[in-house]
Amino acid sequence: MSDNLILVGQVGGAFGVRGEVKITAFTDDSMALVAYSPLLRADGSVALTLTGARPDKKGVVARAQEVATKEQADALRGLKLHVPRDRLPEPDEDEFYLSDLIGLEVRDVSSAVLGKVRSVPNFGAGDLLEIAPAGGGQTWYLAFTRANVPELHIADGWLVVQPPTVDETEVE
Repeated sequence: MSDNLILVGQVGGAFGVRGEVKITAFTDDSMALVAYSPLLRADGSVALTLTGARPDKKGVVARAQEVATKEQADALRGLKLHVPRDRLPEPDEDEFYLSDLIGLEVRDVSSAVLGKVRSVPNFGAGDLLEIAPAGGGQTWYLAFTRANVPELHIADGWLVVQPPTVDETEVE
């Protein structure tokens, strides 16, 4: 994926039989997807040009120039939708985009370098940091919470993590 593209939604499939598309929005205001149109694929090509939408539980139900039938809409299920970063508002002083975390150096509370943030996935239970160890080896995940990540220094290129400890008596 291009570094300047931000993930804003994902196609959930068809809504009804007239070619409308369900889109799960990853934006604060799901209707903003219409203003960001056209929505792009990860390679930067146009995926959907929204011509109208209405709010839905997890996002929007939309009409798109590229989709005329239920079958076409269903064929897009799972498609991730992006917009160029420069089309999004600048985050406020204490805000950031999750993509800003990718590439940051990961340090522990004693400033020892543990690795770098490789990605920020969300498998349904909250955002995670995928961390590539500094010495190589298998990546590991850490829930992106204030307790686990007490300090963010995005402008300086690093963050501090406090991984939860495992109580040996609880492990069988």
